[in-house]
Amino acid sequence: MALLTDHRVLVTGVLTEDSLAFGIARRALEEGARVILSGAGRGLSLTRRTSRKLAEYGEVGDVLELDVTDETQFAAAADEVAARFGRLDGLVHAIGFAPASCLGAGMLSAPFEDVATAMQISTYSLAALVRTFQPLLAASSAPGGASVLALDFDGTRAYPMYDWMGVMKAALESLGRYLAREVGPQRIRVNMLAAGPIRTMAAKSIPGFSLFEDSWAERAPLGWDVHDSSAVADTAIAMLSPLLRATTASVIHVDGGAHAMG
Repeated sequence: MALLTDHRVLVTGVLTEDSLAFGIARRALEEGARVILSGAGRGLSLTRRTSRKLAEYGEVGDVLELDVTDETQFAAAADEVAARFGRLDGLVHAIGFAPASCLGAGMLSAPFEDVATAMQISTYSLAALVRTFQPLLAASSAPGGASVLALDFDGTRAYPMYDWMGVMKAALESLGRYLAREVGPQRIRVNMLAAGPIRTMAAKSIPGFSLFEDSWAERAPLGWDVHDSSAVADTAIAMLSPLLRATTASVIHVDGGAHAMG
């Protein structure tokens, strides 16, 4: 039996085929899940086009419109998922954004308004999604309950040019622990997957991304290929599945081991 047989999984953040979220959605479908995607704003039409490329792997319904900066959209999104699936066994948070002033300019130039935008979209949105879909996640019939997975980038270190987004990832890791504590009694686990750098559309928006590319493979004991996200997707499937049913409040690193090296 496939790892996610009869699982209902909501995947956010799918924009293009090179996105980590796309790879996770594809592997979830291959492992027997039924998947629903969400998109927002100008990216909604792009998500809809990309979703059609997932159809060959399994059942993907219409893309759910959900802008995490618009509180009015959450209730409608929950109603739509409830009508379509009746429950959720998995939720993938792959949402992140920071205004240009928050990346590559150091920590002292970004105005609070821009930092607040980055916080709302990249970090607070995880709490908003868990709050919105908590009843559906609590209704999961999966062994071990539902799994919430947030895509992360090592929040324990200061990386060049990453600036305020690094702060958001550190906050995301802390938030994940607090959420895990709160929703664990409902058989909902919350974990973070800290991936090494992958060349995606989102990565291209980070000034100096080549600095990560040039150094990561040298530091990682297992090496690292910025063009290959398959290990990230495979790990995500394990984390969504009952295989890790007793793991919560954890950061799982998929980065060739670079995070632990001096």
